[in-house]
Amino acid sequence: MHEWSASDVEWRTDSILPSPPEGAVPVLHDREYRIESFLLDNGNLLIHGALRDQKPPGLFVPGDPEPLTMHHMQVGLEISFPDRTIVAVQTHFEAYPHRGCPAIIDHYERLVGLSIARGFTHEVRRLFGGPRGCAHTTALLQAMAPIAMQSSKSIEAIQAQRAGAPNPIVTRPAGQGKSWEYLLNTCHVWAEGGERHSVIDEGGMQTIPVDVRLRELGVDPAAR
Repeated sequence: MHEWSASDVEWRTDSILPSPPEGAVPVLHDREYRIESFLLDNGNLLIHGALRDQKPPGLFVPGDPEPLTMHHMQVGLEISFPDRTIVAVQTHFEAYPHRGCPAIIDHYERLVGLSIARGFTHEVRRLFGGPRGCAHTTALLQAMAPIAMQSSKSIEAIQAQRAGAPNPIVTRPAGQGKSWEYLLNTCHVWAEGGERHSVIDEGGMQTIPVDVRLRELGVDPAAR
């Protein structure tokens, strides 16, 4: 049995953006989000997020050969699992445009005690929207929240692996609908009573990328 560490994983680093149209002005601004989640020894979920804004070399500082970082915010959220309540927060500003920017950092301690499930985006806007927060950090939080939900099945897979049980992602045991209820009505695919909801209720829960990868590995998805 193999368990991954952060140093084991090599993520794809090719660009996920489309190519600009012919004749477009050279890039004016680059915003990057990076978010990773981890399972801690205490069973909690840790989400690290970062946002970085860069200007291309020489645009703001003539003759400068390096990109200029305007914003670089980092947030760490420790979340109890499976109830998904934030129990600890770390906020750090690596780069910022104004001296007063870091003064808002401690305000983000108010995240402790919030549920990161449904309603989190509304609470973030209420607590940190506009002059109550840093626009870039608040945008980062809104990008981080879905990762808590996306990590749920990953945690189930790791727990099954540790227990020597079948992987719940590549098997289709009946009665798995309840574990997917948090997805209902989150988008058009997961509309309550829709096709995907019915498939889950019948015991199917596979996603297209996993089915495709199984076939690439020579495994028949229908036979798992």
